[in-house]
Amino acid sequence: MCGRFTLALPADALARLLDLNRDLDRELADEAVSRPRFNIAPGQDILAAVRGRSGGDRDLLRFNWGLVPSWAKVSSIGNRMINARAETLAEKPAFREALVSRRCLIPADGFYEWKRSAGRVRPWYFRMKDAGGFTMAGLWERWRKPDGGDLDSCTIITTVANRLIGEIHPRMPAILDRDAGAQWLSPDPLSADRVRDLLGPFDPEKMTADPVGPRVNDVGVDDPDCRRPAPEIVDPQRELF
Repeated sequence: MCGRFTLALPADALARLLDLNRDLDRELADEAVSRPRFNIAPGQDILAAVRGRSGGDRDLLRFNWGLVPSWAKVSSIGNRMINARAETLAEKPAFREALVSRRCLIPADGFYEWKRSAGRVRPWYFRMKDAGGFTMAGLWERWRKPDGGDLDSCTIITTVANRLIGEIHPRMPAILDRDAGAQWLSPDPLSADRVRDLLGPFDPEKMTADPVGPRVNDVGVDDPDCRRPAPEIVDPQRELF
């Protein structure tokens, strides 16, 4: 799964990563990176790029992390839909319509996974070797609130872990390079084969990983120390949730 990630890129880097051109998007990017985030958790607002209404320029929007289908009775269903498995997107009622027309790219510069061993849980931080940003494939939905307002929400798609991440966890976010991201946001329909090809494991040779301390376990903590490498932990019991 992907249950926590980071986004601490400069505004220009974020704009380049997502190919943002419109002034509105750049303003939102500037606002978003004014407070770097080192422990983004489900239920919080996150940024995602979607295909522009004209089919051309991309729109940068805010979404609540945890997809709420348009047909849902209550918004709390989003708590169970922070991730969507790439292998079953076309089969699940919650995701199959969004797969056709509501695809998005979620920017990040790292993510966390937890390794269970001998009754202990240890967080690890994964990022690109060049320390640059990347985009994760996602889906989004709009849900009408009882008061008449709209809730825009999204989910991060996961796939089988690559060799690096597989040592820690069997799943990883579906990371898309620039070309794959453009195809993901294309207005053209995606065949089942193309979806499978796009959402495969990312190249492990471009990634690196470090064990980190237990600060990231607390959703109330959001500072650079969350992702600081910590080979040794004095009190192992603090690793447990």
